[in-house]
Amino acid sequence: MSLSRKDRPLYIQIKHILKERILHGVYPKGENIPSEPQLEKEFAVSKITIRAAVSELVSEGFLEKGSGRGTKVIRNTSVSKLAKWKHFTEVLVEEGHQIRKLWLQVKRVTNDESSEAWRLLGETSLLLERVYFLDDRPYIYYTHYVTPDAGEVDMDDLNAMSLYEWLEGRDIPLGNLRDEFTVAVPPEHVQKTLGLDGGTPVLKRLRYSYDELGQVIEYSIGYYHTGLQNYVVTYDR
Repeated sequence: MSLSRKDRPLYIQIKHILKERILHGVYPKGENIPSEPQLEKEFAVSKITIRAAVSELVSEGFLEKGSGRGTKVIRNTSVSKLAKWKHFTEVLVEEGHQIRKLWLQVKRVTNDESSEAWRLLGETSLLLERVYFLDDRPYIYYTHYVTPDAGEVDMDDLNAMSLYEWLEGRDIPLGNLRDEFTVAVPPEHVQKTLGLDGGTPVLKRLRYSYDELGQVIEYSIGYYHTGLQNYVVTYDR
């Protein structure tokens, strides 16, 4: 895998890639991640860089190093700064499901003047579309409209980290989120991707993401094929 040598330090980029793999079950809880030599070969970096990335994840409580036993995943959920509940995909991973994401397209678009994207972000925005797979079946279809201040997008960066981590890397920190839920029939191309019968209503989620000054930095529309899996929220005391 190629890394960008113009952005953040290589060990930070690798840390985010490994963390994404942990959160999405590529490296299951209780099992070892690949060895240092394997990771050195995959990312084409030095042992020092790999050790720095792994040390970050050890300090964050995701990994545990054992003498002669490899490095084991001991936690596969992140601690949200914004809420007490766990992310939906984290709940599914904890229950033994495999979650995989696929970015379909990333491009700069001119927003329709009557659209919500125009009202929230102005004349132009970045359009990002992706699909989440639940146990290899298309499950969630997301369309994201992102502030054009984020600049150009590299698909490899998005594959390696979460959307919000990518925005923070562009000096656009996330302040808070607002989610709205309803039931709706998805557009035809979404129905086709999710394998839905024509006219089937599903859970629709609207998300408004704000920066620390209260300005919208991302607006997204998500359609969930709840015939495969209910939407789940787990609350911690």
